[in-house]
Amino acid sequence: MEFAQILDKAKELVTLYGVNVIAAIVIFIVGRWIAKAMKGVTKRILEKNDVDATLVGFVSNLTYFALLTFVVIAALSKLGIQTASFIAVIGAAGLAIGLALQGSLSNFAAGVLMLIFRPFKAGDYIEGGGTAGVVEEIHIFTTQLRSPDNKTIIIPNSKITSDNIVNYATKDTRRIDLIFGVGYSDNLDKVRQVISDVLSQESRILNEPETQIVVAALADSSVNFAVRPWVKSEDYWPVYFDLTEKMKKRFDEEGISIPFPQRDVHLFNEQAASAA
Repeated sequence: MEFAQILDKAKELVTLYGVNVIAAIVIFIVGRWIAKAMKGVTKRILEKNDVDATLVGFVSNLTYFALLTFVVIAALSKLGIQTASFIAVIGAAGLAIGLALQGSLSNFAAGVLMLIFRPFKAGDYIEGGGTAGVVEEIHIFTTQLRSPDNKTIIIPNSKITSDNIVNYATKDTRRIDLIFGVGYSDNLDKVRQVISDVLSQESRILNEPETQIVVAALADSSVNFAVRPWVKSEDYWPVYFDLTEKMKKRFDEEGISIPFPQRDVHLFNEQAASAA
C-alpha cells in the first residue's frame, strides 16, 4: 500500500472516529474534574458537621472513585466499546465481595452510624456489646474500650449497635442507689435519723435533687431502706464506697443491727409422733 493510500485511510479513520475520541477525552477530563469537586464538597460538608476525620477521608475518597468509575464507563461507551459487560462484571464482583464481607460490612455500617450520630465519644464510660469500659478509640470496624481493671477490650461495632448502649458520661449528675437492711426490732425513726446524719456529713452530696430515704421493702430477714443521694458524675464511685463504709460504722456505734439471712429449722421426733 502506497504512502498516499495509508494517509488517506488515516484521514478516513480520524474523520470517522476522531470526534468520538475527542468527545471521550472531554468526558473523561470534565468528569474527573466534577468527581474531584464532589469529593471536596463531601469533605467540607462532613467536616462542617464535626464528623470523625477517619470517616471524612473514607467517604470523600469513596465518592471520588465511585464517580470516576461512571466517568470511565461513559468515556468508553462514547468510543463505541460495549460497556454492558463491564457493568455486569462490576455488579457481579460487588455482589461477591458483599457476600464474602457480610460481617465486615455490617461492622462498617455500624461504625459509620456511630461516627455520624455519636452515641458516645472517646473518654466516655459506657456499657455496650456485653461489656463496659472507657472508650479509647472508635474505628470504622471496631471500638476499643479500657476496662476498669485496665484491660483493652475490642468490640465489633455491629455488636454495640445491635443492643442497648448505656453512656454514663453524658450527664453531669448521677443518683446513687444504696440499700441498707436493718433488723425488724430496730426503731425505724432512729435508723432514718442516723442515715440522715451520715449523709449530712458528706459534702459531695448535692442539695438538688433532694435525697430520698425510704423504706423500700419488708424482706425475709430485714427491713430495707433505699437511700438515693445525687452527686456529680465524677464523684459517683468515691461517694458510693465512702457512704457504704461510713454507714456500717455508724450503725455499729448506734447499736443498729444489720441482719443476715436466717432460717428456723423445726425437728420432729417420728417415734413420739407415732406413739401419740
